[in-house]
Amino acid sequence: MAKNMGVAVAAALSELNVEKAVNALLKWRDSQSQSQKPQLLEQDEFLYLIVSLKKIPQKARVNPIKVPLPHPIIDDPAELCLFIDDRSKSGITKDAASKKIKSENIPINKVIKLSKLKTDYKPFEAKRKLCDSYDMFFADKRIIPLLPRLLGKQFFKKKKIPVPVDLKHNNWKEQIHNACSSAMLFLGSGTCCVVKVAKLSLEKKEIVENVIAAINGIAERVPSKWGNIRSFHLKLLDSLALPLFQAMPDLRLKILADADHHTSSKEEKQEVEEEEDDTSHQKTKKKKKNKGRIHDVQYMDDQEHINDSNSEADRKHEINANISTKKKKTALKKLCPIDIKVKDKKKKKSLAA
Repeated sequence: MAKNMGVAVAAALSELNVEKAVNALLKWRDSQSQSQKPQLLEQDEFLYLIVSLKKIPQKARVNPIKVPLPHPIIDDPAELCLFIDDRSKSGITKDAASKKIKSENIPINKVIKLSKLKTDYKPFEAKRKLCDSYDMFFADKRIIPLLPRLLGKQFFKKKKIPVPVDLKHNNWKEQIHNACSSAMLFLGSGTCCVVKVAKLSLEKKEIVENVIAAINGIAERVPSKWGNIRSFHLKLLDSLALPLFQAMPDLRLKILADADHHTSSKEEKQEVEEEEDDTSHQKTKKKKKNKGRIHDVQYMDDQEHINDSNSEADRKHEINANISTKKKKTALKKLCPIDIKVKDKKKKKSLAA
């Protein structure tokens, strides 16, 4: 299955696509260099390959994975530094290491002991200067777990984590040469990784060969190989990422999601049925308890009927009150002229007398 997938990907990922991406990035870089101000010291720019995985790796690796490249990224007169273990059990001293480096012409410029790293490079400024002064760092395999705490964040930010070297073996030069001519893949606790693949001082053909070799090497070293790779993108430091490969979406995930949805709906239906059974069971229990007794149960309809009857009685009472007030007013109106006549007669009689 993995072989068939690898063949299909190799057919999809052709050299023409890589060449087009490289040409587009080089054109963009030329246009940017014309608009920018010229710098005193020319710095060699790098091409970066962005690797996106489908699944997060189960274990995050501190040590990088070495992906061999046909054309090395680091120049021959590069500044290299080696950290050695000077503890009593290691059996290696700084003098012995420096003598071997000189005798075998190993391209190491500086040897730093573990004890000196603990004492002289404690301040942040000292660590930053150490990080900027060398192109690549190597360390004895036995002290790799101690280095993250001693070196600090600056080494991890600039991707200058020391490459482990087995100093028990005599092939120091071969190990350092292989590391210098390889791309370093750091598998962290996420699905995205960035790898230095080539430098712009190389020719176009060499850059394309490096990119294709890096893609094939990463696909072989990643867990579950091509089946775990989602995409490859190529970019410069400040440019857009150009796609080189994109995996098709996995249809099995959709089917599994639908199956999970059906199972969840069935479980919900079962829960609802169980709740209904419980409520009916509780009702039957209540009926059995209340059997043989008469209870006055008020229903919503009865309460509405009672409210309606009360409102009608209130209305009748208001109408009767209005009628009585009107009758009183009319009676008073009739009595007023009769009283006036009686009073006039009494006045006349008094005047006559």
